[in-house]
Amino acid sequence: MQLTAKLIAILPEQSGAGKNGPWKKQDIIVETDGQYPKKVCISLWGEKFDRNILRVGNRLSISCDIESREFNGKWYTDVKAWKVESVNDSSSSQPQHEESYSPPVFQHEGGSVIADDDCPF
Repeated sequence: MQLTAKLIAILPEQSGAGKNGPWKKQDIIVETDGQYPKKVCISLWGEKFDRNILRVGNRLSISCDIESREFNGKWYTDVKAWKVESVNDSSSSQPQHEESYSPPVFQHEGGSVIADDDCPF
């Protein structure tokens, strides 16, 4: 899935150790364009992305995978980015650099996005 959105929040980085070794995750909150904008929490895994493009207010083009899973009778949805690029805005006078990100592939139980019906925002 591809989406273009404005970065509105950068959550604290999370890290830990799993059966496949150490991991790092950065969650960001973006707001989509359109008549009815939506806020989406997106997870960036690993260290293969440029943190310089992660500035509140920046417009990003995000390629991501959406996956849901069931745990104890409830469904949880993860939005995992595999490519993040800065969007060049013609109204901006500042040059923006295009960077991309490719995460490692492994299972993770934390950092889920709550389904729309239960979402607090």
